[in-house]
Amino acid sequence: MFSEALRKQAAELLDSCRRKGWKIASAESCTGGLIAALLTEIPGSSDVFERGFVTYSNTSKTEMLGVDAGLITKHGAVSEEIAAAMAQGAQTQAKVNLAVAVTGIAGPGGGAAQKPVGLVYVALAARGDGVTVERCLFSGGRSEIRIASVAKAVEMLLSS
Repeated sequence: MFSEALRKQAAELLDSCRRKGWKIASAESCTGGLIAALLTEIPGSSDVFERGFVTYSNTSKTEMLGVDAGLITKHGAVSEEIAAAMAQGAQTQAKVNLAVAVTGIAGPGGGAAQKPVGLVYVALAARGDGVTVERCLFSGGRSEIRIASVAKAVEMLLSS
């Protein structure tokens, strides 16, 4: 499922975090646990990857990550604000140095003019550096959008 290049980046990420003594968590909506799957595919990842939260529903975002339900109502689950809140929630709940969060519309349905299929927000919470959110618009089918989202998450984690 994952390309060799993406596996290599994941291994580099884990090695980098290992050298720094850092831990990682993920909070995933549209990727449904693919970030966690990629990282845990690498042998020895358990000393870096703390946990993954699959928060597909709005209720799970609130219950597991502490995302304010009013924020979801105001901005929608696919938004910069929710991606940031998910990353912060994962970082707080898991007590890690880095947390990445992904929320988006992988399709084929569910898109609208303001939030089309392929719209994904990826957020990185880094202890001491706050939260960074990137808005992405990926093309392709559901699988391609989800894998592109995972690749963007790994890229952001590597940049920290």
